[in-house]
Amino acid sequence: MNDHPSPSTTPARRSERILERGTYREYLRIEQILTRETTGGLVLLAATVLALILANSPASGAYEALRDQHVGVDIGDFHLRLTLGHWAADGLLAIFFFLAGLELKMEFLTGDLRSPGKALVPMVAAAGGVAVPALLFVAITAAGPPGALQGWAIPAATDIAFALAVLALLGSHLPTALRTFLLTLAIVDDLIAIIIIAVFYTADLRLGYLALALIPIALYALVAHRAEWLFKKHYGAAWLVLLPLGAITWALFLNSGVHATIAGVVLAFMIPVRSRSRYGARYSLAQTFEHRFRPLSTGIAVPVFAFFSAGVAVGGVSGLLDAWSSPVAIGIVVGLVAGKILGIVGATFLVTRLRGAHLDPDIRWVDLVGMAGVAGIGFTVSLLVTELSFDPSDPLHAAAKVGVLTASVLAAVVGAAVLLPRNRRYRRIAEREAVDADADGVPDVFAPEPAAGPGPAADGTPPGGGAR
Repeated sequence: MNDHPSPSTTPARRSERILERGTYREYLRIEQILTRETTGGLVLLAATVLALILANSPASGAYEALRDQHVGVDIGDFHLRLTLGHWAADGLLAIFFFLAGLELKMEFLTGDLRSPGKALVPMVAAAGGVAVPALLFVAITAAGPPGALQGWAIPAATDIAFALAVLALLGSHLPTALRTFLLTLAIVDDLIAIIIIAVFYTADLRLGYLALALIPIALYALVAHRAEWLFKKHYGAAWLVLLPLGAITWALFLNSGVHATIAGVVLAFMIPVRSRSRYGARYSLAQTFEHRFRPLSTGIAVPVFAFFSAGVAVGGVSGLLDAWSSPVAIGIVVGLVAGKILGIVGATFLVTRLRGAHLDPDIRWVDLVGMAGVAGIGFTVSLLVTELSFDPSDPLHAAAKVGVLTASVLAAVVGAAVLLPRNRRYRRIAEREAVDADADGVPDVFAPEPAAGPGPAADGTPPGGGAR
């Protein structure tokens, strides 16, 4: 097999291709995203390791006491007194889901998902990567202990921070289209996870509080869409007004029975993603908030949640073996490691055949296997669904967490085993392509840049990474 296809192998009539090489600007955008997520992934890993050490050490009592410490007040039947663990899961993760909502809206309106042709493959692949793991989990746990099926959605998620951090470490020279594929797939996966949580993990619905939440949501949307006029060039300060409205919305969602993190997604969808540029604003409010609040999400919110959620006491080697033998843990491991690969690669293969399309000649199916392996790193959302599925006193709760942690490690190992040799191959190609770069330093193999007027980069990041 040649490292790079020759022009003579190109058919006379060009068939539709998927995962084609994009522009150099797209390549730089992906590099920026991977750099950000690598840092966040390392902080998340450190918080997880610390939680596991504390939970399985003489300090476990202090760790559990801290996690279960109640903070806040209840006002009548209005519930605002939560443990620190619940504040992390219901409160801090709302920031994570707010960022996920912004990413979704920007991708659907200004990003790759705005093009139905480009969006179809990662969207179908994400659906396959959710459905197959869930079906495998159900098949494995159907005859298991009572209540095990409640965790059917645990292996359905992909952790975008961990997955992109692993990809940045393993795939520095993988084609941009492949890395964009994983990013888009993870974003769509987040959307599906949000829908699953909203539909299947809502209990004791209290419509009165949900109806009251429409008032701050409406005010939030009004201020967000008038921010350019209200705050002129400094409309990033709109958060001073939006934050109190968002906090009220979150509290009402918390008491409505709908999981409070969904409030973050709803509020994100109220933020405009395009700047009217009428008042001198260069970046939209969505781009500004994404740039300013992402460090809060990746550096504080998600790691603190992981610290309180990942600390499962395994009870030594015998306890770990017992957890691994649980049908719930087996179902999660099989779902996240094997199910993600079968679902993502199988769905991609099916959609290409139905459309009569082919992979771009630069890419091989084994590359998608490696990407699907990395997508099996569930972690954050999988741990959240575990919290929603099983009571902490239920032995299945600990078994599920062990399954999530084990599956995430195995998925990273499988992804590394496939992608590291592929990355070496693409490094050799990149070294040859660098020789053919024009005077502007852009290799000739990249697609021509489309004509574009002044405006922000595709991901909304200021040139040079400056602050907004």
